[in-house]
Amino acid sequence: MLKENLKVVESNIGAACKKANRKREDVTLISVSKTKPVEVLMEAYDLGVRVFGENKVQELVDKYESMPKDISWHMIGHLQTNKVKYIADKVALIHSVDSLKLANTINKEAKKHNRVIPILIEVNVAKEESKFGVYPEELEEILREIAKLQNISIKGLMTIAPNVANPEENRAVFSTLRKLLVDMNDKNIDNIHMRLLSMGMTGDYQVAIEEGATMIRVGTGIFGERNYFEKETIGDN
Repeated sequence: MLKENLKVVESNIGAACKKANRKREDVTLISVSKTKPVEVLMEAYDLGVRVFGENKVQELVDKYESMPKDISWHMIGHLQTNKVKYIADKVALIHSVDSLKLANTINKEAKKHNRVIPILIEVNVAKEESKFGVYPEELEEILREIAKLQNISIKGLMTIAPNVANPEENRAVFSTLRKLLVDMNDKNIDNIHMRLLSMGMTGDYQVAIEEGATMIRVGTGIFGERNYFEKETIGDN
């Protein structure tokens, strides 16, 4: 099943890139492996997958320790400040930075490991109360503050679009995020040279690619339905 699913996703990415006159290599597929066991991830690894996305710190840490070290681990879920220390030496990219407080914590932990951690700023484009992320009108202010931190590198923007039946309904969300990235780059803020747009999931990644996504986060489309009974234990309050 996994092999067939990956083929379908790859075919869809290729079609979306062709439609948008983009190169396939301009889009990174992040295999969202939350709740899936290491055995399943290793099956994907053996099929060539090297970029995995996790929503929970506990899962990322456990899988990082158990799996080959040439994997690029992406933290895509909401990140609490008290858990940053567990992944500061492990993540290739944190997609979900939504506050200056979190950015300061990442910066502090990055210094301890003598590294600069790449991050994306999460933007709540649709202004859904149930979602995290800064509102578009708050973006410039937080960018200017985070850009001052020496052990963080802002690489781009991320959004979680609304859950819709018709992916076309999210086209405006993705278009808005792309325009925000262009607008913010045009501000010429010191240390801001953003290139990454993390947007689009299983239900709408083709539309996201057509609107400029450079990273898509696909879980169910690759791994199938999930088991949500796993509990977080690291640093739980």
